[in-house]
Amino acid sequence: MSDVRLSSPQGRWILFTTVLGSGMALLDSTVVNVALPRIGEDLGADLGALQWTVNAYLVTLAGLILLGGALGDRFGRRRVFVVGVLWFAAASLLCGIAPNAAMLNAARALQGAGGALLTPGSLALIQASFHPDDRGRAVGLWSGFGGIGAAVGPFLGGWLVDGPGWRWVFLINVPLALLCAPVAVRHVPESSGGRAEGHFDVLGAALGAVALALVTYALIGAGDGSPLVAVSAVAGLAAAVGFVLVEKRRPGPMMPLEIFSSRQFSAVNGVTLCVYAAFGGFFFLAALQLQVVVGWSALAAGTALLPTTALMLLLSARSGELADRIGPRLPLTVGPLLCAAGVLLMLRVGPDASYAADVLPALLVLGLGMVTLVAPLTASVLASVDVARAGLASGVNNAAARAAGLLAVAALPLLAGMGPEAYRQLAAFDAAFDRAMLLCAGVLAIGAVLAAATVRRPAPGCRRPECRSHGSVAVPPLEADPRRGSGAL
Repeated sequence: MSDVRLSSPQGRWILFTTVLGSGMALLDSTVVNVALPRIGEDLGADLGALQWTVNAYLVTLAGLILLGGALGDRFGRRRVFVVGVLWFAAASLLCGIAPNAAMLNAARALQGAGGALLTPGSLALIQASFHPDDRGRAVGLWSGFGGIGAAVGPFLGGWLVDGPGWRWVFLINVPLALLCAPVAVRHVPESSGGRAEGHFDVLGAALGAVALALVTYALIGAGDGSPLVAVSAVAGLAAAVGFVLVEKRRPGPMMPLEIFSSRQFSAVNGVTLCVYAAFGGFFFLAALQLQVVVGWSALAAGTALLPTTALMLLLSARSGELADRIGPRLPLTVGPLLCAAGVLLMLRVGPDASYAADVLPALLVLGLGMVTLVAPLTASVLASVDVARAGLASGVNNAAARAAGLLAVAALPLLAGMGPEAYRQLAAFDAAFDRAMLLCAGVLAIGAVLAAATVRRPAPGCRRPECRSHGSVAVPPLEADPRRGSGAL
């Protein structure tokens, strides 16, 4: 454990490189959606291929993020972080030069694996490097700057798509990584969790990722009626059962199942699945709706989505303070209902929609709902387990949110009746989008009911989130283990 002060030159370099590294992954998760119509047009991809452009990344990221934290604890957090940054950059380069959708989506899966190495490592390095008196402020700055990056993402993505082209959505990561990695090697002290013994739960990680991939494939391809789809569905469910059995019986599992013996932890993760499934489906389809149906450019569509992220960045800390005073149940009940109202307001967004009259009110209500629920959700996750397991609980919750988002992106077009060519047909896509918004609002309402019925006020003295400012609309903030510094374990 190092004692670097935040005010020192080394402290500023550490903050810079960890923000830059995690910002690459966060930026990538926010810019790709606005590029999807142009990717489909350029590569001749159908809607299923565009779903995989989003989900190939999420499958490997969600399946491997807990393992990524464990690798940092064993082999050194700086080393694994740098490997993750360079891996992410190489995969981004492959995405940028991909000649077809199949190659692009294979590279996206590799990109997600790199993200699983660098995402938990960035926060872990903050925790492990700074003096205890500066650590809270450093985490706050890391979280705040990350939120700013998330806010810039849709605007930057739209500008790149309309300007130099969609490939630069990925290629921009290469120079960022070439700046980040040398700074990390030169200025960031190495640290580890002191666990040189034991085994990695590679089998559990592999089964989890395979289960997500096969179920996602079955959902995306369900409309084809192919026997392979049915086989994939059965194999995916079998892999999921195998994952549970491995985690139950294996010494030192990636995700110890006894953590779910806490009813509060299980309940809050149930709420997480509902709200982040709705968010994942909404932001995937909203970017398409604004371009395909409303007729806006990628830049206009990306800029239009900024209010939700801006509200999260500006008000999430105050929301957390309010939840500390009144308890989490009311915010976790009211928040999803506000989000559902915002989603339903998107039913007004059709051809020739007005931004001020139709789009902005929906996004403001949605953003206020997200502000209301995200900070209390994170606090409830941390308060539902022992302090020694706070990092694990946060990592599981973060992975659950990512998995919920990817399954929603796979299932929602199917449930809404979108065919492979739907995003090229204005009227058909508009009608299916309305059905999808009704489904998203319903899932959010289920989350609100679940929160009202199951979430209780935590005991006094529970650990509180350190990531108080949060701007990501894709996942809840990742919190570090208070003892080891790992953001995933």
